[in-house]
Amino acid sequence: MGKAMEKKMILHVMFLLVNLLFCGVNGSKTGRKLESGKESSAVGDPGMKRDGLRVAFEAWNFCNEVGYEAPGMGSPRAADCFDVKNSSLIHRVSESDNRLGIGKRFKGINPDVVNRPDLYAVEKELYLGSLCEVSEEKSEPWQFWMIMLKNGNFDTKTSLCPENGKIIPPFITDRFPCFGEGCMNQPTLNHQPTELLPSGLMRGSFNGTYDLDIDISKGLGNASFYEVVWEKKLGSGNWVFKHKLRTTPKYPWLMLYLRADATKGFSGGYHYETRGMLNTLPETDFKVRISLDVIKGGGPKSQFYLIDIGSCWKNNGKPCDGDVETDVTRYSEMIINPHVTAWCSPKDLHNCPPYHITPDNRKIHRNDTKNFPYGAYHYYCVPGIAQHLEEPYSLCDPYSNPQPQELVQLLPHPIWGEYGYPTKPGEGWIGDPRTWTLDTGALASRLYFYQDPGTPPAKRIWASIDMGTEIFVSDQYEEAEWILSDFDVILT
Repeated sequence: MGKAMEKKMILHVMFLLVNLLFCGVNGSKTGRKLESGKESSAVGDPGMKRDGLRVAFEAWNFCNEVGYEAPGMGSPRAADCFDVKNSSLIHRVSESDNRLGIGKRFKGINPDVVNRPDLYAVEKELYLGSLCEVSEEKSEPWQFWMIMLKNGNFDTKTSLCPENGKIIPPFITDRFPCFGEGCMNQPTLNHQPTELLPSGLMRGSFNGTYDLDIDISKGLGNASFYEVVWEKKLGSGNWVFKHKLRTTPKYPWLMLYLRADATKGFSGGYHYETRGMLNTLPETDFKVRISLDVIKGGGPKSQFYLIDIGSCWKNNGKPCDGDVETDVTRYSEMIINPHVTAWCSPKDLHNCPPYHITPDNRKIHRNDTKNFPYGAYHYYCVPGIAQHLEEPYSLCDPYSNPQPQELVQLLPHPIWGEYGYPTKPGEGWIGDPRTWTLDTGALASRLYFYQDPGTPPAKRIWASIDMGTEIFVSDQYEEAEWILSDFDVILT
């Protein structure tokens, strides 16, 4: 080898070493580095491959609060977190921890919230997070995947839920389901701690019912029901999460999701500190990878989300700060149930966003009936506190979040194919299990969200990414069942 060639090789090696060092440093700040070396993960457990599982449970009433604890159940927060050592599962959360409820103190709790159900649940989630937290050298700390269950019953005669963030007196309406006093109750919670079976399979579960007078161990009968079972072979494969949800005429609007939430700060729909799996909050350059097998769809009113992303910023573009009267939760959801059709149409422009942005960044106004993709949008609604709205418009429900909200609901359509999303009804639905790699960041950056004119564009930082279904006020008994695995948020 000549001197010139030798010098060239030395420079090339030095270049590679510098780049490897740079990538390593960058990876420590932006997420866990993946095997490819070109991408990193925003979640603590990329692809759900880690033997030592971290999973938690939270239940909410209509406006993402607690209201009242179910008798004997404690605050509706629980966790199943363990490490594996010498083929044994070392659990980090006790059942007494999971049963903590108002009036019971634990390490670090603020004495002022001990008897306040909404705030007690917040403190309990932080406490469970401290027990489950994983700290690693090359990533920020993280806590758990979150299973979220929500009851859509709304008793307007109570004052439990604000209107666009403002406390209001009781009122009477038939807009929302409620069988009478107590309809906003929390469910029972049964926990089967994860155990290692003789076959080498690890398995655990949460399940329960909203019908507090029914013992589901003796059979479901006509009761509402939810269940999430997780399984993984020790030392190989991925965790598989098996979900079931059942609604009844008494509880006709239920939601069940598996969420990757922020590990600190606010998550989508909340106005206080949360804990979760997203140790790096994604913005525009990220993809979501997930495997989904829908077994039962939940009926024609099941708004089954291939993916749902949540963020929060004020109408002036500034970040949310916990002021529920000026913060606005923003959601985007892709519904894959083929029975759910577009409410947005040339005759119903109030259900459409003012414009659509194409992958090559062209704006198409909703009045452009030849080019606007009406079938790509199920429903769009504006925040109730927006001051400069383009008519016509539809106002979002002002009660179902603790702060105002904005909602963009999408449907499979050819226009989304550029981002890896379904392009026609039925894709990814019953009988069509798939592993999806969705360019969620690119799509989210092109969706319309309201902002006050003349204000700097908001920095869209997504604090929650989840999947599951919202069975929306059915008068029938409905059942949904699905299997989820391989969940990852990839920073590109």
